[in-house]
Amino acid sequence: MKKRILIVDDEQDILDLLQHNLETEGYEIVTALNGDSALELVESQPLDLVILDIMLPGKDGWEVLREIRRRPEGQYLPVIFLTAKDSEVDEVVGLELGADDYIIKPISIRKLQARVKTVLRKTAKQQDEPSGKIHFGHFEIDPSSYIVKVQGSTVNLTKKEFEILAYLAKRPGRVITRDILLNEIWGDDVVVIDRTIDVHIRKIREKLGEEYQNLIETIKGVGYRFKVED
Repeated sequence: MKKRILIVDDEQDILDLLQHNLETEGYEIVTALNGDSALELVESQPLDLVILDIMLPGKDGWEVLREIRRRPEGQYLPVIFLTAKDSEVDEVVGLELGADDYIIKPISIRKLQARVKTVLRKTAKQQDEPSGKIHFGHFEIDPSSYIVKVQGSTVNLTKKEFEILAYLAKRPGRVITRDILLNEIWGDDVVVIDRTIDVHIRKIREKLGEEYQNLIETIKGVGYRFKVED
């Protein structure tokens, strides 16, 4: 089946250009000119990827992504920001909100096609990974449903937070560098600063609570390790 991609941009000529060039790659394309229309499409039909502008009329791209992540059908839907907002702060914000990639306009069509393939390939790889539950005492991770439970209570993690935690938990006792986490979670085509990983780790620890936050150890100057408590 063709992968279905939603492109959201308030400029029709950009929509037409992207739609044409991605359709030549074999994708099925749907488009939206504003955030409200985009959210309706996310809710009404299955999608494999969203390419999202930030500067939109009405709801901007930040709010659209937040709304997507709040909805069951969009909680783990891959999203790429394609935007003219080119500051490092904007990029960090976009990735911390849970975007899978952040691309600054203008970009060549070939590069965009490559980045789309990377995100879709990474998503397919994650879906194909073993989905057995991971247990440590009263701590449980279910990769098949993106659910984490602590003492029976569900911990609400973002997609990226879950992926980082699951990656570490599948490799207990092994030191994972920031570079490995960046490449495995975001992909080696995405430029993400080390601070992004650190912020995500801090948020994961806060959500795990006092009893379990120390399961993720910081190895100073290197990265992180998932520690199995004795």
